[in-house]
Amino acid sequence: MTSATEPPTPATIAPFPPETIAAFLAFCAGDWLSLRSRFSLEEPSAESRQAEAEEVSWHSSERGELTVAYLAPQGSDEPGGLEITPPSGGRHRLFFLPDGGFQGQAPDGAISTGRWQLWPDGSLELTSERAGTSIRERIWFTKANLRLRSSVEYHPDGRPGRASFSSEIRRVSRPAG
Repeated sequence: MTSATEPPTPATIAPFPPETIAAFLAFCAGDWLSLRSRFSLEEPSAESRQAEAEEVSWHSSERGELTVAYLAPQGSDEPGGLEITPPSGGRHRLFFLPDGGFQGQAPDGAISTGRWQLWPDGSLELTSERAGTSIRERIWFTKANLRLRSSVEYHPDGRPGRASFSSEIRRVSRPAG
């Protein structure tokens, strides 16, 4: 396994937005204050419609600290990876390959695979499949210290299931405490 290394600071990475997958991954490293909204896009069942009076919601949001570490590449032609520690804990690792593939490792050791694409607008799109559903996530920077993420889960028949949107602000210094 690759160990987490100290990435270059966003100010030393040029140009903005990052133009290569390696630069994009390095740019992601840091401590982030995250606000994530989750949505259920599925048609509510009759029971759910009746339970609306009981405040069953299609939307929830949470705020927390997100830590992202850059993982140095194992080979000279590889872009590296990310180790992500969400507010709920546990470390997720993503290892990116130069051919457009990636491999993920969940805290419980479960392995997932997918494809990545860095778009001309500077956004990174990740596509993966789990248990018959596909997940599409897009990550982009509007400023060096503001990162946005959106993801949509699709059922095998193409219907959307769940979605989320996150806005993340890079912490310049650690909070006191």
